[in-house]
Amino acid sequence: MAETSLLQAARSGDEAAFSHLVAPYRRELHVHCYRMLGSFDDAEDAVQEALLAAWRGMASFQGRASVRTWLYKVATNTCLNLIRTASRRPQMADSLPASAPAPTGSAEVTWLQPYPDRLLDELPDPGATTEARIERAEAVSLAFVTALQLLSPRARAVLVLRDVLGFSAAEVAETVGSTPEAVAVTLSRARAALREHAPARASTTGAAGEARLVRLLTRALTAHDVDAVVRLLTQDVRITMPPLPAVWQGRDRAAAFLAEVAFALVPRARFIPARANGQPALAVYVHDAADGLWRAGGLLVLTLDGEQIAGLTRFEPATMRPFGLPAFLPGDQSGDRS
Repeated sequence: MAETSLLQAARSGDEAAFSHLVAPYRRELHVHCYRMLGSFDDAEDAVQEALLAAWRGMASFQGRASVRTWLYKVATNTCLNLIRTASRRPQMADSLPASAPAPTGSAEVTWLQPYPDRLLDELPDPGATTEARIERAEAVSLAFVTALQLLSPRARAVLVLRDVLGFSAAEVAETVGSTPEAVAVTLSRARAALREHAPARASTTGAAGEARLVRLLTRALTAHDVDAVVRLLTQDVRITMPPLPAVWQGRDRAAAFLAEVAFALVPRARFIPARANGQPALAVYVHDAADGLWRAGGLLVLTLDGEQIAGLTRFEPATMRPFGLPAFLPGDQSGDRS
């Protein structure tokens, strides 16, 4: 059924028609809410609330804008309402051992969660050019999503709608209840703030180089070889562990963190390649000596800068659910640590 027919049926109260009408936009709305909120779980809640609000307001939809534009308006305002009312204080992870090196700083964004690439693949094709694919990847990168969270909610909405999604100033003004002139001022300030918080575009290493880095890191982590891991890191590498607010920056602090925390707490681990936010990742499985199984222990997302790793972000096991990863791997009898 064509969109026009679905729209007419939905406005007449046909719930099945409404479901078919919004189905093509669900994934991109979810990614939009993820950018706005920084959390996969919060984005799921936001999309559900937005679609419920859209259904309730379907009869009053005048069709002056496209269905897609209207749905983005509803989703954006749902996110803005959630940001105003939500307490962005996630439950803290287990405390680190007393021997852990002191952090070099603190992270303001503690609610960040990863987004699976397998779901990003459901987005509309950004175009055949390499530049278009790079821009789409950067628009969901951990660095970009983190920097967005440091903007005011309205500035965040304006920047995403204008610069990422390409809506006009008039459409954005309609969405946030403002004027095109005010949107232009907000956008200018948001761009300046984003340049301050977000790193410059990192050089890329290509698929082969990326695979090599992942392979070398996996080998070094499995062997608990601190020196081998450190050789893969940039001088100013950042280690973070949301929802912990701590940041460990620099090779020396990374080496201490690996020795005193990561390898001390996890004597044996296996690593399964994954992808999150357009970046390489490793699903970590920790060996349980009691039953011999390898249990899900978290997700390690890598931020690359050319031939080196500029960031290691470790997420808690619960964030692995949307990745389709198993909760555990079978035990082995060989004692193999690979």
